[in-house]
Amino acid sequence: MRLVFLGPPGAGKGTQSTRLQQKFNIPQLSTGDMLRAAVKAGTPVGLKAKAIMDAGGLVPDEVVVGIIADRIDEPDAKEGFILDGFPRTVKQAEALADILIKKNMKLDAVIELKVDDKALLARIENRAQESLAKGETIRADDNPEAFKKRLESYHAQTAPVSAFYAGKGALKAVDGMAPIDDVSAAIEKALAF
Repeated sequence: MRLVFLGPPGAGKGTQSTRLQQKFNIPQLSTGDMLRAAVKAGTPVGLKAKAIMDAGGLVPDEVVVGIIADRIDEPDAKEGFILDGFPRTVKQAEALADILIKKNMKLDAVIELKVDDKALLARIENRAQESLAKGETIRADDNPEAFKKRLESYHAQTAPVSAFYAGKGALKAVDGMAPIDDVSAAIEKALAF
């Protein structure tokens, strides 16, 4: 199974991706996680991405597309994968389509989590508080200023990706405002499990 999760920051893409990852034993490929790991490791890609990510900006397409193309070739992704946070632009969606064609693969579905913008800031603030309570470091982009920039970037650049996939008949919209278990059930229903 090959899936893409779309939705604004804080919509629950990571939470729902993790649940499907565990259920189907396929990797969740979060570009954000991969980039944060590169930042932590101090790799050239990580150093390039750090300043952009800390300010809430989007990392250039060629960097992200390259990371994804390499990652889906790894053995654990042979049976499928869940893309979380990619594609973020129509250009990336087109690049993903090209990559999949070259690899003789196709997406099974694109899940879009629909969430109210006003509720998102509260979710981000809650995520930061939970991280603190666990003794974890708060993500640099989990602050109100960076979040607002991420949300603006989402609406300007990522929201059109929904129309791209809707035009291909692959988009499945799910109410992301429901409780976590209800969202999971709605996703499984949308995927006809």
